[in-house]
Amino acid sequence: MSQPLLESNNKGIYCSQADVYIDPWRPVKKAIITHGHADHSRYGHKKYITHHLNIPIIKHRLGKINVSGVEWKENFTINNVKFSLHPAGHIIGSSQVRVEYNGEVWVVSGDYKTEDDGISGTFQPIKCHSFITECTFGLPVFKWQPQKEVFDEMNNWWKDNQDNNMTSVVMVYSLGKAQRVLNYLNSDIGTIYTHGAIENMTDVLRKNYDFPETIKITRETKKIDLKGNIVIAPPSAHGTTWMRKMVPYVTASASGWMSTRGARRRRAIDRGFVLSDHADWDGLISAIKATECEKVICTHGYTNIFSRYLKTLGYDARTEQTQYEEDED
Repeated sequence: MSQPLLESNNKGIYCSQADVYIDPWRPVKKAIITHGHADHSRYGHKKYITHHLNIPIIKHRLGKINVSGVEWKENFTINNVKFSLHPAGHIIGSSQVRVEYNGEVWVVSGDYKTEDDGISGTFQPIKCHSFITECTFGLPVFKWQPQKEVFDEMNNWWKDNQDNNMTSVVMVYSLGKAQRVLNYLNSDIGTIYTHGAIENMTDVLRKNYDFPETIKITRETKKIDLKGNIVIAPPSAHGTTWMRKMVPYVTASASGWMSTRGARRRRAIDRGFVLSDHADWDGLISAIKATECEKVICTHGYTNIFSRYLKTLGYDARTEQTQYEEDED
């Protein structure tokens, strides 16, 4: 039996013909990086290749690294293996990786979503023989409402809180979700304040994106400044002393997990907005069908359930363990 073009080992997804890894979780000589979340872009590789919009993100997070950038659909060849990056729609700078050798085509999706959020690039299905897909939300219960409806709800919630002299605090992941929320907040309602982690990451991206004006919360920020306005903070800030000057406040979380029973209660928040940077059940199925692939490898998420369902549709489906973690916690 011939060796597959891509296979997983204890370092990550590996192409032996090119001696290249995709999103490896241990140090390697050469790594193609799909996006900037910490579970996909790790420190210690000798050479990084990624989309040019992702370069400032991973430099901000990893420090001084040897990295080169490519455009979407730009071909580059390593030892006769042809690679190219294509929009994944997950977060800013996120890509799928197309790998071709001797007429065989594989696609590594990384993380992706099929709804265009206006800043992350539109997910582009790529024809291939084998497709490596995430399935973070690979259950039929996960079905997203249109994002316009979610952001209308969020802005109305902010206005209602303002009318009651309350500060609105939205907990979101600092890379991806935070910038997506900022892009759709109605700044006519009031002032947008940010936690330092959110502000620093957004500043890295402002060169290429027109986000609304924000103010970083510092020791000098007064409680009266925050009243009636909105604060964007990472989940790690919830329940800490950092929140004291926001009293009285109302909390919310924007995550795909808000669609599950008990998620809001477990996180001890007041309001949940169902908003994910990953594909829902219908998005996963439609994305896979659009590739016209024969083989599907399911990673991180409801892998066993999702792969079993794909088999009923006629796919050669299996699972593969990775060290990728959920980035919406």
